[in-house]
Amino acid sequence: MDYQNRAGANKGGGGVAGSSETAVDRRERLRRLALETIDLAKDPYILRTHLGTLECRLCLTLHVNEGSYLAHTQGKKHQTNLARRAAKDNFEHALSIKPAAAPQQVKKKTFVKIGRPGYKVVKIRDPVNQRLGLLITIPYPEIKAGERPRRRFMSAFEQKREVPNRAFQYLVIAAEPYETIAFQIPAKEMVDEDEDAEATWEHWDADEKVYSCQFLFK
Repeated sequence: MDYQNRAGANKGGGGVAGSSETAVDRRERLRRLALETIDLAKDPYILRTHLGTLECRLCLTLHVNEGSYLAHTQGKKHQTNLARRAAKDNFEHALSIKPAAAPQQVKKKTFVKIGRPGYKVVKIRDPVNQRLGLLITIPYPEIKAGERPRRRFMSAFEQKREVPNRAFQYLVIAAEPYETIAFQIPAKEMVDEDEDAEATWEHWDADEKVYSCQFLFK
């Protein structure tokens, strides 16, 4: 049998590599190249989680080690998202350099912080549909005249105090001159106030100077 002229191989050699083997080899070569040329300390999209894994904040993907992350950065998905992000940044930059009217000078409010307020948190359950939620009450006896507490919900990736955990979100409540406080709550979808005004609400008692808010999880 003529082994010498057989297509794709010599006698004793392996067959022609398939598409899957070629793809694996290509990813490995890209990973080795990235390890030599990319400085992870300067990568704005890498996030090290408390579990030791790596997350790409641009593509929202998880990776078990640096090699896996670097191989991902050379892939089509990451490169496409980089191009989209660059186009978006260029567009926003072009808008920002357009001449605009001089902004009106607004006098900045200054307060001397007087510490954290006391608070009370009660777990509640809707007796009709058994949905769980929280009722938070905070007295602000020394709040500035004319001010009222403000609240907002913040994702785990917005705050800078703790390692981000996608299982939680934060309820942030501010009232001058008190320090801003935040409550860590499950990152679950909540009942909208327009959907059920009795399930989710907030109230400021200006006479007693007590702020209350309630929300239920779906």
